Amino acid sequence: MKSGKAFTLIELLVVVLIVGVLAAVAIPIMRGRIDSAKWTEGKTALGTIASALRAYAAEKREDGTYGAALPTLQMLGFSAEDLQGAYFSITDYQVTASSFTPGGNPELTFTLTATAPAGITTPPVVALDETGTWTP
Repeated sequence: MKSGKAFTLIELLVVVLIVGVLAAVAIPIMRGRIDSAKWTEGKTALGTIASALRAYAAEKREDGTYGAALPTLQMLGFSAEDLQGAYFSITDYQVTASSFTPGGNPELTFTLTATAPAGITTPPVVALDETGTWTP
């Protein structure tokens, strides 16, 4: 027999098996990173909404017109185009709780939520409160 310098079938199958195992482990990890990257868009928009809510409270507190009802995104000055991103749209964001108490500690309390659109698996909802705490 000749002394060959080629790979044997067994060696090739072992390499394919190792690559398959590595892919099976890496794909779920990468999927989580992809969702995390998509959520960055939603969290950035929630931060922008929080800034607008603080400005709204600062503007309305002078004459006491903040009101008992939750301010809508439109009342905060957002249009559908303002919150339209690659993954999230204005319908994915909501002011779920908000109150302003002059002289309170803190004066403004709020909870903003973003609901995951189709294509994002986890978490289904992310919330931001007035202290800057994120709740997945």
